[in-house]
Amino acid sequence: MTSKSIAEWLTEATQRLAAAAIQSSRLDAELLLAHALQQPRTWLHAHDDQPLTAEIIEMANTLLLRRLQREPLAYITGQKEFYGRSFLVSPDTLIPRPETEILVSHAITHTAAQQHPRVLDVGCGSGCIGITLALEVPQAAVSLADISMPALAVARDNSRHLAAPIETLYHSDLLTDLPNDVPPFTIICANLPYVDPSWETSPETAYEPAGALFAGNGGLDLIYKLIATAQPLLTQKGLLILEADPEQHPAITAYGQQYQFTVTTRDDYTIILKQQ
Repeated sequence: MTSKSIAEWLTEATQRLAAAAIQSSRLDAELLLAHALQQPRTWLHAHDDQPLTAEIIEMANTLLLRRLQREPLAYITGQKEFYGRSFLVSPDTLIPRPETEILVSHAITHTAAQQHPRVLDVGCGSGCIGITLALEVPQAAVSLADISMPALAVARDNSRHLAAPIETLYHSDLLTDLPNDVPPFTIICANLPYVDPSWETSPETAYEPAGALFAGNGGLDLIYKLIATAQPLLTQKGLLILEADPEQHPAITAYGQQYQFTVTTRDDYTIILKQQ
């Protein structure tokens, strides 16, 4: 195998990724090689003339092939940055997305303003919402819930390696399987599946768990179920902080009114409902 420097491998990899219509081609190439070298990405810039061993080239080329097949970079490296922290991810969890950071920012503001906040992250996946809240608002009692045991295992690993004080992890289908004696929550956060199966999606989403992405009834099936069952598990004037496509917000608003919820905030993909 011909010897290559870091700069040479990055140039070739970037060209191949760009030819495959991957827009973040240079960034992806750098992250793949940094992962193979077990070095931070910035290290590459300071050592771009350093020759790569045959073993590293083979490893990096294997990672590159996976990315060329449109496997998400987060699944290749096993991690994804979210709200300034690195979260473990796996094909059992949805990959955290930038728009969910807006939901988290609103949740932090509301949680920090409460005296004794109790927060539940429903459909937690990797746990990025609830764990971030627990770390940003230490006085909050935060619990996580998911129907997927493998996803809960990833969330548990994230809570441990980030040293997040999570109160309880619940194996539950939305709110259905929570204990009867669980105290009500002041805030329930949820980034549930809201993509309608008929919508156009990127090739990368084929690698993500369908159950964490898609929902029936125009993508609203699980959100409606959560709204319909949330009232007994929320305190008076408790909040539902949800993520959904902005075009779905009017339907969510109307449905929430049937269960005595009023919308207080609509911001990008975030919608907040308050119990009357």
